Amino acid sequence: MKSYKGYTQSIWFEADDRLFHGVVEGLNDTVHFAGASVDELEQAFHDSVDDYLNWCAKDGVAPDKPYSGKLAFRTSPAHHRLISQAAANSAQSINQWMDEVLADAAKKALNKGKRSIRTG
Repeated sequence: MKSYKGYTQSIWFEADDRLFHGVVEGLNDTVHFAGASVDELEQAFHDSVDDYLNWCAKDGVAPDKPYSGKLAFRTSPAHHRLISQAAANSAQSINQWMDEVLADAAKKALNKGKRSIRTG
């Protein structure tokens, strides 16, 4: 499914209840939705985002912003050289290499008994 109002989701299938389930990613709050078909799941995702935004507005709380996918990153010249060399050795751009390495490091850090990660 496509993002909705800038928000994205992770989805999975639960055989026990024969439903697709999802959560809205990038929020401090847990926003869950479910549906028996792709159309139901998509509508539930849209409804959940709208409900979350309405709840925030009603309670005067600023909603968590969707992630843009852009990070500002500063490093030392020596580290810049190392990163560039490592990316070149992997036949990747610096952005591609950093994306993979940082995502892997983040998953490992989060999986140290604190939180399980689903990607999708």
